Amino acid sequence: MEQPRINRRQALGLLGAAGAVTAMTGLGVPMAARAGGAGHVVVVGGGFGGATAAKFLKRFNPAVEVTLVEASEHFYTCPFSNWYLGGIKEMAYIRHGYDELREHYGVHVVHATAEDVDGDRHEVRLSTGERLRYDKLVLSPGIDFDWDGLAGYDEAAAEKAPHAWKAGEQSRLLRRQLEAMEDGGLFILRAPENPFRCPPGPYERVSLIAHYFKQHKPRSKILLLDAKDNFSKQPLFLDGWAEFYGDMIEWVGASQDGRVVAVDADRREVETEFGTRHRADVLNVVPPQKAGFIAHRAGVTDASGWVPVKPQTFESTQIEDIYVVGDATIAAPMPKSGFCANAQAKVVASAIVSEFAGHAPPPAVWNNTCYSLIAPGYGISVAGVYKVIDGHIAEVPGSGGVSPREADEAFRAREAEYAVNWYEAISEDTWGTRFRG
Repeated sequence: MEQPRINRRQALGLLGAAGAVTAMTGLGVPMAARAGGAGHVVVVGGGFGGATAAKFLKRFNPAVEVTLVEASEHFYTCPFSNWYLGGIKEMAYIRHGYDELREHYGVHVVHATAEDVDGDRHEVRLSTGERLRYDKLVLSPGIDFDWDGLAGYDEAAAEKAPHAWKAGEQSRLLRRQLEAMEDGGLFILRAPENPFRCPPGPYERVSLIAHYFKQHKPRSKILLLDAKDNFSKQPLFLDGWAEFYGDMIEWVGASQDGRVVAVDADRREVETEFGTRHRADVLNVVPPQKAGFIAHRAGVTDASGWVPVKPQTFESTQIEDIYVVGDATIAAPMPKSGFCANAQAKVVASAIVSEFAGHAPPPAVWNNTCYSLIAPGYGISVAGVYKVIDGHIAEVPGSGGVSPREADEAFRAREAEYAVNWYEAISEDTWGTRFRG
């Protein structure tokens, strides 16, 4: 057992329980910046990145005028949506609203879709026809899907073979299909190529669906067809699957013909690169991804479909006064995770408040911890700390790592507990009092 790593994991868990979910706090903002120098900031997107940016802009300097644009009245998180699919949590657990941002912090929340951005005029055009002028714009658009990236899979197909990679109605659809599937059926999940939102997500998903099957449909099987040969926390997942689910889960990597190249949603069938066809009783396709729509409309994406940003501030490299946080960005080696979006948003809020006051932004530091549940009471995790080194975002040497493979049952149980503590802490940190929405 690697005792120093255990201590680090326990410390991260305690931080999650206390709500200390990032290295960036108001203490990183100069007092002069907090005391004066205000402007109007429009924030588009109410998830981990956008809601956090809106909240911490007001925390760092209450004089800053902040307008949050979010189409939906409630935000459903991708973290813990797999727990819903596995029958461990209900949808209400991952639903969040914006009451605290409005009532406590004075954020103006507009429920509309941001349809266009004019970077020259510093304007955001909404679906209502309203145009919002801004001094600074923060985009947290999350992901959209590349509907041209996988033959046969489009928005209509997703209503038959759901992706459930944006939590909410798609999650409900997939759960209904799982519940309706007869015992002895086959569930197929297509895992995408990198980069994509939540790198460990497909592997936690099949874990918790296997847990559901074990309880209710024990003769059922899971086939995970992967466009990659390696994935996040791979040895830990493979060990956990063997321990809890035996041969229920079969993972097929790209080199073993796991790369899906075409989908027939009507037949719930996929075709792989080498011409093999697999038919599912329930088909879950996680498609290729890109930055959310408004990032493309704003002109801040590049040929990759993602958004390049300045490492220190996350300001767009292409258009001044537009900042982008969360899954839409190119910020490797930081993963596309809710924790990173939350941490990046605080860095952006600090940078904007400092700039309004005529100060240089404080040095940026970001944390990430990602917990995955393989079975109730059995958790694993990966963590890292990041900063700017030689002009690039880099992981601080020796700061990260994964749960040790040889950990005992008590250690895995603590990781599962820390996962819940982390989720509730970061939800509080982002949206405030839970379930007020």
